[in-house]
Amino acid sequence: MLDSPLIKRYSDLYQPVRFMHSKHANVLQDCTICHHRQPREEGDQYGDPITMEILRERKQPPVGCGSCHDQPFKQLHVPGLKGAYHQLCMDCHKESEQVPHFLGPVVYSAMVRGPIARTLDTRAPTDCLACHAKKVPDHNELVKIEKGADALAVTKSCLSCHEKEGTDILQTSHWNWHGPSPFTVGHEKRTDLGKNRLIINNYCINVNGNWPVCTSCHIGYGWKDKGFDFTDKSKIDCLVCHDTTGTYKKAPEGAGFPDKRVDLIKVAKNVGRPSRATCGNNCHFVAGWGESVKRGDMESGMVKGSGKNDIHMGVTEGGLDFKCQDCHKTRNHLISGRSISVPAAEGDLSCEYCHTDAPHLGKRNPMVNHLNRHTKHVACQTCHVPIYAKEKPTTIYWDWSTAGKDLKEERGKDGMSTYDKEKGSLQLKQSAKPAYLWYNGTMQRHLLGDRINGNSPTELVKPMGGIGDVASRIYPFKLNRGKQISDALYEYLIVPQLWKGFWKHGDWQKAAKQGMEHAGLPYSGQFKFVTTVMYWGLTHEVVPKEQALSCGQCHPSLTQAPYCGKCHQSRPGVDFETLAKKGMDFQVLAKEGKDVSSLIGKTDYVDFKALGYKGDPIETGGRFTVLPFGTEVKRFAGR
Repeated sequence: MLDSPLIKRYSDLYQPVRFMHSKHANVLQDCTICHHRQPREEGDQYGDPITMEILRERKQPPVGCGSCHDQPFKQLHVPGLKGAYHQLCMDCHKESEQVPHFLGPVVYSAMVRGPIARTLDTRAPTDCLACHAKKVPDHNELVKIEKGADALAVTKSCLSCHEKEGTDILQTSHWNWHGPSPFTVGHEKRTDLGKNRLIINNYCINVNGNWPVCTSCHIGYGWKDKGFDFTDKSKIDCLVCHDTTGTYKKAPEGAGFPDKRVDLIKVAKNVGRPSRATCGNNCHFVAGWGESVKRGDMESGMVKGSGKNDIHMGVTEGGLDFKCQDCHKTRNHLISGRSISVPAAEGDLSCEYCHTDAPHLGKRNPMVNHLNRHTKHVACQTCHVPIYAKEKPTTIYWDWSTAGKDLKEERGKDGMSTYDKEKGSLQLKQSAKPAYLWYNGTMQRHLLGDRINGNSPTELVKPMGGIGDVASRIYPFKLNRGKQISDALYEYLIVPQLWKGFWKHGDWQKAAKQGMEHAGLPYSGQFKFVTTVMYWGLTHEVVPKEQALSCGQCHPSLTQAPYCGKCHQSRPGVDFETLAKKGMDFQVLAKEGKDVSSLIGKTDYVDFKALGYKGDPIETGGRFTVLPFGTEVKRFAGR
């Protein structure tokens, strides 16, 4: 039945699934749950039941699905390939949903194809949309808009069919610029935190008083002041996310309205699913008034980039060509994933969702056990994002105190400003080495009106965690330092009005007074510039596994003989030196023009002492365990 015309019709409605074979193999630990039969002879399409024990005994790999399921019901009870996939997937997923996790493993009878019963220890999605994205129909005939129609008329046309989607949008943090903040320490139950009012950074500082320029990144039209109506669906900008022509652009100071040169009817007739280009070029790649300014791990090269730059989103050189939503799963326009820089979260996301917490495969590989033990203490990104801002330099220091001065405007070798009269002095870095901190998934966040930190730098966003916190792991971060205006008497940061304020008259006194009136906070009339720091998570620009950090780049104890032989006996065919040194080659990157000369030959890539260790954990012991014998010691309990 699953290969009938009725079922095939659904292929016109849904896109194919990107099947994660390694995840299923890792979770199930039994290939024969899916590859459940083995042909008895050439041409046999029914076969005998098979188990892992039999495969190991015969030293045979499991056969591919198409060996038996090439055509529907060529033999009785043998569905075709599509039918076999759906029967197997749906049976397994439905059974996995029937019993909550805490009741233990699920025994699912649908998978008992041989002499043994198997168990599944994880829950799985059960409806079509959980795996399959809907296809977007051709809108050329569906869109009926008069020539010369404006952006609001386009939205009205969209809502005539998609009213529910419009209602959904009004509940999202992309629309409201605030939302639930369960990971912000001390504010876990608040829903009003976001960059629309209370969040402050050391880039463009804050939206108050600067709406038309800041909200040119908003997914709506007309947010020009604090009176914007967030309940008005007619102001939603559908095209900014769903354009497929590559021609849609927002006006730089247009409060979210599109550039007047955009052919809105052409764009409306060619809408589709969001892409890296719409998410990135219209917003995330250019946040902070320039490409790669804020985020150090995203830039326009990812639209058609190389797998060497990002293995997930790369198009060439082994890249998997992921769309953003392949990871950031979306339901009712709520998008999973979260940024450290802003508090709103609509669903958590981690590498483990696909790769599991034991991502390294191969039981006979001597490295696998060690690497999988690392995942309890070291985040995937620490090894797999060894540098960031690989293509475009990113800002690592922004000094607003020099803005407005008649200094010589300068640009770096990449053409980006290092001094701009409107914005001040900037330091940029390409191919930058991350800062490493313990992080347990929660943040301490400085809010507008909070007291600054005296003579020490004020931390606007600080990852929480520590060496004694079992929930913490070592993560990489981009660290941006800044110098920004504060109230000298009230001791809190000031929101200056930049747009039609400082950028017009160059007077910090006026800009402070204007901005704080919009922010609803008193201004004493006295200001000073203070130092701030802000951390940004690094999750994109994941390199291929062959370019991840080597063991020897972090552990100095593994850089000389006998390498791994200090703990392990020699074995035929295993070269400990090669194992210890296999990984990112900064000499190759330097030849490609990357600014990594200072990293060549580095063997203390992670500063273990700064993280609270006495030294290299291989020599001085782990945070809970003394190596190499595995004796449990509560070394940092209670810290």
